[in-house]
Amino acid sequence: MTSQNEIPGKVNDRKIFLAVSVFYVIAVLIRYLTNKTQLLSGIDNTFIKVILQAIGPTIGALVAFRFFQIKPVMTLKGDFKNFFVPLAIYWLLPVILIETTAYFSTSTLPRVAVITILVYGLFEEIGWRGFLQQALVSLPKFVRITLITVLWFAWHLNFEMSLSNLTFFLILFAGSWALGFIAEKTNCLLAVSAIHSLNNFFSDSNVYKIGVLSFLLLVWVLSIVYRNKLGGNKINSYLPVTLV
Repeated sequence: MTSQNEIPGKVNDRKIFLAVSVFYVIAVLIRYLTNKTQLLSGIDNTFIKVILQAIGPTIGALVAFRFFQIKPVMTLKGDFKNFFVPLAIYWLLPVILIETTAYFSTSTLPRVAVITILVYGLFEEIGWRGFLQQALVSLPKFVRITLITVLWFAWHLNFEMSLSNLTFFLILFAGSWALGFIAEKTNCLLAVSAIHSLNNFFSDSNVYKIGVLSFLLLVWVLSIVYRNKLGGNKINSYLPVTLV
């Protein structure tokens, strides 16, 4: 086992650069194959097809973690003592609220769609926050957020020069800041993936959806504040990359 202190800084920097490069090449390559080619044309299951379109960052992260022997900081339950707590707050609660709202407003139960959006967000976040934010944590905060935003934006493979794309870039920048903050506070992939998914849940808003969105944000903010007061969060728990 090799500790970070036993490796000269320049070697660490080189390893992190290579790890990030490998992660990103894999993430973009899979994104291109699943979104810009006919690779998935033979798959009829919409759930599987959509999930595969987001799996690149996860595979890239897993390869980088394994090949470069980087110990992940974030996990599904994060700093929560009990896995059921973040599962209930960040996944079960939005599923129940969105299902209930949809049933009373449109008489539908979009269960598969809701779960698809959550899993899609999780596969992205394993890469962007679970790996990339950890790998770049030694950079100044603004530089780190900007770099993650640029890489995240480019990963979508939509380079049209338009106002909507500029708006999307700004949304990703705000998301990189907010999700990065949640990641630092909780180390919980379920939390960041759920908050990531809000943008997809409420892409077309109405009064019911705005109410659900507001309630979810209130519950999630209060849960983080409550955990901090109990001392459940370590402010500096999001440590630099650890080589094992």
